[in-house]
Amino acid sequence: MISDRYISLRKALTLILGCLPLTQLHAAKQGDVPNILLLIIDDQNTWQLERAGRYAGKVVAPNIQRLAESGVNFTHAYTASPKCSPSRTAFLNGVAPWKSGHTDNALDLKDNPALMNSTTFLKQFQDQGYFICQSGKIAHGYDIGINPDIRFNHKRDPAPPDAPFNGISKRNGTKVTESDWGPTHLDESEMNDTLKADTAIKALQMDHDRPFLITCGLFLPHMAWWIPQRYLDMYPLDELTLPPLNDNDLDDIPDEGLRLISGTYAAAIEKDQYRKGVQAYLGTTTYADTQMGRVLDALEASPYKDNTIVVLISDHGFHVGEKHHWQKGTLWEDGTNVLFMIRAPGVTQPGQVADNPVSLLDLYPTLMELTGQKIPDHVDGRSLVPLLKDVNSPHSYPVFSAYQDHIAIRTEDYRLIQYSNGEMELYDSQKDPNEWINLAQNPEYQSVVKELSAKLPDFEMLPYVREGKEK
Repeated sequence: MISDRYISLRKALTLILGCLPLTQLHAAKQGDVPNILLLIIDDQNTWQLERAGRYAGKVVAPNIQRLAESGVNFTHAYTASPKCSPSRTAFLNGVAPWKSGHTDNALDLKDNPALMNSTTFLKQFQDQGYFICQSGKIAHGYDIGINPDIRFNHKRDPAPPDAPFNGISKRNGTKVTESDWGPTHLDESEMNDTLKADTAIKALQMDHDRPFLITCGLFLPHMAWWIPQRYLDMYPLDELTLPPLNDNDLDDIPDEGLRLISGTYAAAIEKDQYRKGVQAYLGTTTYADTQMGRVLDALEASPYKDNTIVVLISDHGFHVGEKHHWQKGTLWEDGTNVLFMIRAPGVTQPGQVADNPVSLLDLYPTLMELTGQKIPDHVDGRSLVPLLKDVNSPHSYPVFSAYQDHIAIRTEDYRLIQYSNGEMELYDSQKDPNEWINLAQNPEYQSVVKELSAKLPDFEMLPYVREGKEK
């Protein structure tokens, strides 16, 4: 719920902004420039959209699907880093992780020079006079430098009284470790992600006399997966399609790659919980889709629907058993491939699919160009406006993802991963979409390894420390 205090704050800010000279307030009136609705889903992989050779089971996600079909769906979009904080810091600031050194969670960003000399696009829009609603999880561990008109803070739902459910997770008093799944004790209306959607809906229902940037960031399907029973019931265990798995998948993975694999998948298999875990992830995906659908419906019912750019992204990918891993934090396809779709009135056409590799770093310059603003000099990435206008426009650039002190390059045809100790993996993305065959040592592919490794950017900062040794 939005309190009277927030409404009063909005009115006060409107009066203050209305007194600013036009040089400081370029977008003074609603309708002069596009509004923006930014939807972010945490830990959401791309299962709910068709991917050749990847997951082929039933996923109930009609709202994400209809948004994808209403504009341009970037089927080969990738995170700049496969963890929450470095991914979000990168696309919000427009600074690549290999430049900032922000390549993992829980790093001290307070005095990071690359980030201190950057500005988030939310700050850019606020400086232009946009009304800002920051609902839910947008940034992660980083001050994005704004004073929003409306804010609903990021929260997690409390653990059910009878959790943990699966025999893998542990309980310590009222806290339960993340690797758990099962039915929540909360009514759906009480869940924090429902309240985040409520806040965005209220913001869309307000009378706006200036452009807005309304954000809605859901926590789920971040673990733990505690959701209403009705979402679990949508996926009967005996009808589940499991993701494609290979018992020998790890045989050709170098040691540094093996080090990134969590033990949750093995524990789920051992305790006969794997199928229930997949069920819970699918059910949580549908819950998230439902909340995003409510926000999209509110936009459609508003007078702003024909002048609002809609963007939906996930911050990184997520493994549910692929490559024997369960979680995020890898540089494989499942860890880096993300949702990325844009509908821009007057620019995009319905039903367009762009297969070119693109990066979440491209979001910042794209929003700048769509709203007629200058792209700041510090911004990495490329504007995707040419592809939004015509998905057949030339756009052939490799994209990069960094995690800790490892880095990957993804082209239309290949993925090359280079670990900190020089070990490599190479996958033919066309012939082997599940990345089961590491070609890095294959003599026939050495020219490809050489070509791609030469394109890898250097790490300009590496504050990451492992096992007491500075990397």
